[in-house]
Amino acid sequence: MADLDFLPMRNTIQNYAWGSLTAIAELLGQTPDNKTPQAELWMGAHPKAPSRVLFKDEWVFLDRLIRQYPEQILGKEVVRRFGSDLPFLFKVLAAARPLSIQAHPNREQARRGFERENRLGIALTAPERNYKDDRHKPECLCALSPFWAVCGFRPAEKVRQLIKPLAGKQLGKLVRLLENSDGDRAIREFFLSLLQMDPQHSENAVRHALAAIREKGLNDPVYGWIRKLARFYPKDMGVLAPAMLNLICLEPGQAIYLPAGQLHAYLEGVGVEIMANSDNVLRGGLTVKHIDIPELARVVSFSSYSPAILEPVRAGSRAEQVYRTPAEEFELAVIDSLAGDDHGTLAGGRVQILLCVKGRGEITNPRTGYTLDLKKGDSVLVPAAVARYTLEGRLKIFRAGVP
Repeated sequence: MADLDFLPMRNTIQNYAWGSLTAIAELLGQTPDNKTPQAELWMGAHPKAPSRVLFKDEWVFLDRLIRQYPEQILGKEVVRRFGSDLPFLFKVLAAARPLSIQAHPNREQARRGFERENRLGIALTAPERNYKDDRHKPECLCALSPFWAVCGFRPAEKVRQLIKPLAGKQLGKLVRLLENSDGDRAIREFFLSLLQMDPQHSENAVRHALAAIREKGLNDPVYGWIRKLARFYPKDMGVLAPAMLNLICLEPGQAIYLPAGQLHAYLEGVGVEIMANSDNVLRGGLTVKHIDIPELARVVSFSSYSPAILEPVRAGSRAEQVYRTPAEEFELAVIDSLAGDDHGTLAGGRVQILLCVKGRGEITNPRTGYTLDLKKGDSVLVPAAVARYTLEGRLKIFRAGVP
């Protein structure tokens, strides 16, 4: 199909309350209005907010265009493996306030959960709905600014050491669960007991914990984050997440990969995020939204888990580096020519989305000679029909694709 070349994108911004007033607007070269929090920029074909692409001088929804030309856009191998759907969702995430504590299901849990809620007649938009689709949701986040997160349970003994100094009457009873049980069972009993605590007891426990931090002069970053979270959720036992889960600060360019079942929360910062094309979330605190404790308990892994900090490794051209993960649906890479490196022809042949975060330059299809200008904030879909392309200029680009 001769008309199918690079497709400039227009993407939806999700205005969630935890978003930044400035970060996404500044990335896109827009003037922030300083009134509306902008939380996520979605690039992809998710039915909740599909991107529009410029095709034959018209802006059309990407999901509809893929249905018309699946192999030309996705590539034959991608269609064979994943069907006529873009298998990943690419985002910019800008967190000025903490997101909810959450976990995502594996494939089988998602399939069964989606079918079960459909049989029960729960509307997809219902607040008590857990499963919006039948897909799992592994994800990878790469920091654009210093990025704070909590992810994966600490060992039970470490949780006990961090929480015991904060424990008053209510919390002290639960800390004994960590002392009297072993490993995964101790963490499971402790965490689920926190979620089921009476609201008044929860508020009292948080108040006592904050007083203990202040009076004992506890200055570890764990306790600093507990105090910060309590400013947003003063009655929510999820404020103890930095003591239960591993507290991480990613430096720009570092990334983490989150497999199914790992409890986590993004706390603060700006990053690019890529995930399987799913919207399934089981929440576990720091939220006013629905928490399904029995379903969360089925999905979450209560084994101690410390996520590896990912650094990119060289691949493709001299300017390109890839973040290696076990995900089948997505691959994240960074192409950085700002240092003046040569950047030769890059292989295509499978669908890609490019997001320019710095600089200015051009992308060219050597077969057709078609050239598209790129600058900070621009995104473009490279269909599989574009077998190869070249980049020129001083650019920093994040590339989302299929491995």
